[in-house]
Amino acid sequence: MMSLAHHLNSRLRRLRVAHLWPLAVVIGIFVFLNTHPIRPHDFWWHMAAGREVVTTRLVPTVDTHSFTATGTPYPAYQVYWFAEAIFYLIYTLGGPALIVFTHSLIVTTAYALTLWLAYRLTRNWRIAAIATLFAAALGMSDWNVRPQAFTFWLAPLFLLAVDAYRRQPRRGLLVVFPLGMALWVNCHGSFPLGLLLIGLWLADEVWRLATKPEGRSESPSAGRLTAPTIALATGLLGCLLNPAGLGILTYVRDLTSDPAVQQLVPEWAPPTFDTLHGGLFLVALLTTAALLAISPRRPTFYELASFLAFGALGLRTTRGAIWFGLVMAPTLADHSAAFVAGLRSPRRNPPGPEPAMVNRAFAALLCLSAVVTLPWFKRYLPLPPLKAGLISSETPTEATDYLLAHQLPGPIFNEVGFGSYLAWAAQPDYPVFVDPRIELYPYELWVDYIEISAARCDWEQELSRYGIHTLMLSPMTQNSLIHAARRSQEWSEIHTNPAASIFTRREHP
Repeated sequence: MMSLAHHLNSRLRRLRVAHLWPLAVVIGIFVFLNTHPIRPHDFWWHMAAGREVVTTRLVPTVDTHSFTATGTPYPAYQVYWFAEAIFYLIYTLGGPALIVFTHSLIVTTAYALTLWLAYRLTRNWRIAAIATLFAAALGMSDWNVRPQAFTFWLAPLFLLAVDAYRRQPRRGLLVVFPLGMALWVNCHGSFPLGLLLIGLWLADEVWRLATKPEGRSESPSAGRLTAPTIALATGLLGCLLNPAGLGILTYVRDLTSDPAVQQLVPEWAPPTFDTLHGGLFLVALLTTAALLAISPRRPTFYELASFLAFGALGLRTTRGAIWFGLVMAPTLADHSAAFVAGLRSPRRNPPGPEPAMVNRAFAALLCLSAVVTLPWFKRYLPLPPLKAGLISSETPTEATDYLLAHQLPGPIFNEVGFGSYLAWAAQPDYPVFVDPRIELYPYELWVDYIEISAARCDWEQELSRYGIHTLMLSPMTQNSLIHAARRSQEWSEIHTNPAASIFTRREHP
């Protein structure tokens, strides 16, 4: 115990301002995530699926939560099932607080790994921290609690494994790739990105071999192709360890080509300067391109191929921005360090002593902020309304409780985001009209949903055609329909709160 205390005290004495940069970035990300509530759109239907996986010990194959698509095959369950089951088990152990905490740890780990790789490349904590902030800025809009977060850390882990193997080849490092792909393929449909990273490593080694100068013994040899080839082959085998086998590729193909997904989900749309997230990505893309162009160190094939591949992904869909940030941050750090080294003049005098007590006090303050913002203490924090609570204020918890307590007549017409929470809390009593499983429902149904939500055309006749007796509407996205229902002689508003309004059809004598 004394030796541990002595070691810790020795470390604290050597704490410098440069060390505070990575500490501030990692803890800042952790604090932000801890104070970010669970939003309703995707989380709750995943929870409902996880509950079914755990209780039945089977992966569901068809929809059972809606009345408009019930019985329809839904292969996404076979992609998300492991993350969904873990979510449900965590929730049963510790409720929303433990969910948020676990999510914070997972996402923070992704950026901590990114920072560590950037530091290994540059040996500069400041530049590594700034590059990690670059990645975090591009990923913040994707930090909602959902299965995708289970895979964020795998991309920097793969990059670290490649870097470690190139520094000191050890076959044990190659185990990372099949195990990582087996986890990735059972948590989220973005698993082809893992294969892409391994494939880029192999392509880089092929390029080095093809362009090696003749007659130089230190040049790359064909043997260097062995490790990435093994990594790619075993990674592909790892992808087969899922309930759908090769059929998992069909799901990815169908999802990325589904017109409803492409047109109705903003995060699947290409980035534009009209949105903050899109603007950040486009600026980051141009900045990275400029830095690679002016860097005193010539970019490698691997760096250029990664930039082109993940830049193209980000240009195709806004969801690709987070992966661009995670993959390119180490490269950005490496070339930034080379650029700064070329500008820096030699030091004539060694740096003076740093205020050790101030550094330790600031580090202690950062660590304290990580503790006081833990989800269990969130109720005591002075947070704005959008950040308050463990469950987002846009979640229809109160309205759903009212619906169940008063046993209102069904079927219901619900806002799409509400459908996720209803799938968790109101089944099997109230199958939903739609929910965020966009690809599950036919495009024509989404057209009807949009028209009804905007109170366009003969919205009441459309509701009658679907046999709707109760409306659960969002003031944020269906305000026109709420006003139309209040003016109508067919509907009575029986419950309202800031998150939702409920109407039932009037009975005429």
